[in-house]
Amino acid sequence: MQTRNKVFDDLSQLMTNAMGVAQGAREEAETAFKGMIDRWLAERDFVTREEFDAVRGMAQKAREENEALKARIAALEDKIK
Repeated sequence: MQTRNKVFDDLSQLMTNAMGVAQGAREEAETAFKGMIDRWLAERDFVTREEFDAVRGMAQKAREENEALKARIAALEDKIK
């Protein structure tokens, strides 16, 4: 009975070690993949979210100013007529 428990203990230890190795390999693969994606994205001319939001805000302000100028022009044209 003692031998059987040792076999199970050894097998359990072997499985635990294998799971640890598999977990380490998974983490290493994830890190390598993230690094590869980061390098790929850095090589592209993608904008950051902050840059996109800033340009979107500028475009919104320009549209609002354009609408205000259109209204002023229309009012001036009405005065001329």
